Parts: sequence; C-alpha cells; structure tokens
Amino acid sequence: MASTQPQLETVDLVIDDGVGRVTLNRPDALNAWNRQLGFDLLAAIEHVATDPAVRAVIVGGAGRAFSSGADLKDISGREEVTPSGRPDVWRTLTERYHPIITGIREMGKPVIASVQGPAVGIGLSLALCCDLIVAAETAYFLLAFVNIGFVPDGGSSLFVPNRVGMARATEMAMLGERIPAALALDWGLINRVVPDDRLDEEVAALAARFAAGPTLAYAGIKREINHWQLHRMGEQLELEARLQQEMAETDDFVEGVSSFAQKRPPQFTGH
Repeated sequence: MASTQPQLETVDLVIDDGVGRVTLNRPDALNAWNRQLGFDLLAAIEHVATDPAVRAVIVGGAGRAFSSGADLKDISGREEVTPSGRPDVWRTLTERYHPIITGIREMGKPVIASVQGPAVGIGLSLALCCDLIVAAETAYFLLAFVNIGFVPDGGSSLFVPNRVGMARATEMAMLGERIPAALALDWGLINRVVPDDRLDEEVAALAARFAAGPTLAYAGIKREINHWQLHRMGEQLELEARLQQEMAETDDFVEGVSSFAQKRPPQFTGH
C-alpha cells in the first residue's frame, strides 16, 4: 500500500502508472533553491524512494528552467549563520542537500532528469546525480559557483569529472561558463538532447519504459555503478561542505554575492 504523500509548498509530486514526477515549483525564481524548497525536495525524494507504487522517477522544473541554483537571498544571510555572522553553508549542505543527492543515488529505482533552460549550481548537481539526463535543445549547464567565490558542491566535484574527465571538469569549475545542451551531449555530461517541444513526451516514454522494466535489475545496476564510480561519495560531499564553509568566510564570497545582486562584474581580491 502506498504511503500518504507529503504536503509540499515548493515542489509538486505526482504519481501515476508507476512513475513519480518530482517538479521543482518556484518558476518565478527559475526554481532557485531556498530553505523551503530544500525541505520539500528532500521529502519528495524520500517518498518516491520508499513508495512501492513508484517504479521510476522524473525530476524536473516548472516553467522555463530546471533550476538556477541556490537562492542567493537565502545564502547571503537569511538562513542559519555561523558565530562570525556568515552563512552556515556546511549545515545547509550536510543536513538538507546531501540527503537529497545521496537519496537519488541510493534509490533502487531509475531517476531521469528532465532539463529545460538553465541547470546551474546546485541545480546542475541535482541533474548530475540522476541516472539519465535528457535535455531540451535550448537547455544549458553551468558550474556557476566560482562566479560568486564558491567551490562546486552538491556532489558536482565528483559527478562532473566522472562524466566528462578532469580537463573538461576543471574548465567548467574554474571558468564558470555555460555549456549548451549540444556541447554537453558531445562531452558526455548528459545522455540525450531533444527538441524543446518534445522534451516531456520523450522523458515520459523513457520513464514508462523503466516503470515496466526489471526493477530489481535497475537497482542492482545502480549499486554496481555507485560501488565502482562513487564509492567515496560521502567523503567527497563532506570535503565540499568544509571547503564551501571556508569560502563563505571570505571577502570574495561577500563581493561575489553583492556583485550578483547589483548586476555588475565582481572585483575579487583573493581574501
């Protein structure tokens, strides 16, 4: 018997014909992650992972974006803060974001990321932790952390080099430039690119195929891949969180967030 679905404010959860569709629903903010979305997304992922009625999962975004990353209004001080007055990003990552990422990776069910528009920062990390990524032609992918004086988190420092290799991962992380869907496909960052108006149809067909397939075999395949490619994921997530907290204490981070809010180029000083 399926368990009762959680009550969510910023995420939609629909279960139909064996497919659980989890949709980030802050379209006016391009599905940026604020405190509530973190709680809601974690609840949704925990539900589809344990609901026996769900045999395959789709993760997507409402409106014109998959996710534009973390909501900087929250990061810049509206969430928990450290004794120094800086954002407690370590706590946010370890208590809220990491369980989402590990929950998807350890879920014994296929998870498809359906990406339109931007998949940026933690939004990109969310897409990358899924088993397959299907993107619309106009989608793009961006490790934007460096642009505000941050380092990659949400597992992206592990997922990106695993998918595209060290050279391209370093370029993405250090340059912080957009990777269009076609180039992302060429690099091996994602699995498929489809016309924008066919994204929902193609993803739904793939999810239906998974929902009708050998569930236990899919779970076993994920365990094999995790064991070989991601066996140090917990250690890497912890490293990301510690380094990110170090970055949050810097003047460059303050300048990065300020310049973003003021829509001007940042003036980093290395402090």
